[in-house]
Amino acid sequence: MLDRKTKECVKMLRELVSDIQGAPFPGDEVKSELYSIWYEHAQRAAVQCFEFLDENFPKEHDEVNKSIDKLFENK
Repeated sequence: MLDRKTKECVKMLRELVSDIQGAPFPGDEVKSELYSIWYEHAQRAAVQCFEFLDENFPKEHDEVNKSIDKLFENK
């Protein structure tokens, strides 16, 4: 069973993933204003997630960073 902090973290991460999945691609069909609004919203959600993780899961901080770094490694 998940504790309160873990449930809150999962909720925030789901919201972040949802925001990212709904990302518009700036181009002819999408106005730059719409993209800017989405980008600011997604950035806010990402910052909230990272702040929550840092505050509530400090021991896991290094492991989370390593996992994120692995996502961006060139293979």
